[in-house]
Amino acid sequence: MKLSVLDQSPIRNGSNAVEALQESVQLAKLADKLGYTRYWLSEHHNTKSLAGASPEILIARLASETSRIRIGSGGVMLPNHSTLKVAENFRLLEALFPGRIDLGIGRAPGGDRFTARILNPSNTFDPKEFVQQLVDLQAWLTDKALPGSMQEKIRAIPSIPTSPDLWILTSSGESGMLAAHFGMALSFAHFIYPVGGPEAVSNYRSQFRPSLHLQAPQASVGIFAFCADTEEKAAEMEAVMDHRMLSFERGQYDVFPTYEEIKDIEYTPEELLRIRANSGRRIAGTPQQVKPRLEQLAAAYDVDELVIATITNDHADRLRSYELLAEVFHLTK
Repeated sequence: MKLSVLDQSPIRNGSNAVEALQESVQLAKLADKLGYTRYWLSEHHNTKSLAGASPEILIARLASETSRIRIGSGGVMLPNHSTLKVAENFRLLEALFPGRIDLGIGRAPGGDRFTARILNPSNTFDPKEFVQQLVDLQAWLTDKALPGSMQEKIRAIPSIPTSPDLWILTSSGESGMLAAHFGMALSFAHFIYPVGGPEAVSNYRSQFRPSLHLQAPQASVGIFAFCADTEEKAAEMEAVMDHRMLSFERGQYDVFPTYEEIKDIEYTPEELLRIRANSGRRIAGTPQQVKPRLEQLAAAYDVDELVIATITNDHADRLRSYELLAEVFHLTK
């Protein structure tokens, strides 16, 4: 089993963005040492609880701080950007760190639609435009211009012999079919929508068309996971995440309480139903409890790589969770 990291650059309660980014540096160095396969950074906007607005900038820093692990975006929200600029950003990263860069692509805004419109005033949120962006991106990253296309006149620089690995991130089957059509790898965000993922990945494999980037289908699944030395500590982290997910559903994206602040809350029956529904998005417990559940998830998706997102109020708890997962899965052996 391969394990990877999804870092959303969370700003802990009482902390700030500067500290959050330094914690990302520390976590990336630890993941590199522990044997994790890749380290992905998310793109979010207009929020006080996450610091990662520009994964391409943070990728450069983290790649320079590590030596082995792949560093990439999980992902760049392509409709927010000029496709040419994304191609050039990641060609430059690949030139600086050959064979270690992933370009994970999403089509969600990474925030609210108003902010997305300000980021890219030409964005109409039309799915056809996203498809065209994928066509253009592949052409610019491979220097394979279609006759009559803009790539015959405009090239993405620098010109290099290698290319970043291309992934499409999805929480639905539709983007999975795009990944299959364009011959890209697929990562299913089970932590966003824990329904229909195995079927989406299976359909992706059956419809996959080889490309210059990828000759055979490649898939992973992302999950919130919390691993602790004791069941009590794991339960506390789980309780905080339950509250955070409820807050998201209410549109309260910047609420990140401590366990002490929420431990005595009595939820309504409706809230308890939502907590139960959201429980499929995360796995928590001791190493002996978490490992078989993660293995079952991987088996359901028929993948050999899990992308783990862990958010805690205590940075030491976050580091410890990844250490315990590395130990129980024998990543460094």
